Amino acid sequence: MVKQIVRDPLFLRQKSEPATKEDKQVITDLMDTLRANQERCVGMAANMIGVRKQIIVVAVGPFIVPMVNPVITRKSGKYETEEGCLSLDGVRSCTRYKEIEVEYLDQDFKKKHGKFNDFTAQIIQHEIQHFSGELI
Repeated sequence: MVKQIVRDPLFLRQKSEPATKEDKQVITDLMDTLRANQERCVGMAANMIGVRKQIIVVAVGPFIVPMVNPVITRKSGKYETEEGCLSLDGVRSCTRYKEIEVEYLDQDFKKKHGKFNDFTAQIIQHEIQHFSGELI
């Protein structure tokens, strides 16, 4: 189900908790909401739809990849950039890494390991940053 985008900085600054199998509907809602906003959004974290759980979805070409409890295990190629966020107005400076490796669970809660680079890596880093409550 497509959900409304949360724009309240007080809510977005709260830390997210690890997701469990009981949060499976959140994955579907996030995927639906990203699809509905794909012309202006390439990734979403669960707190953007009002759920403080560690779940993200990322547009990778024509596919939407859900990641549950993702953790960046390796990063290299530090650089500075500017990003926007569907939940916030404007753009802000931030530090990202060109290449990352991520351990996560897929939507069936099976363990996965992925290597990502360039723009996809940047999207993943941005969405994972939502878990800490730190706004870009």
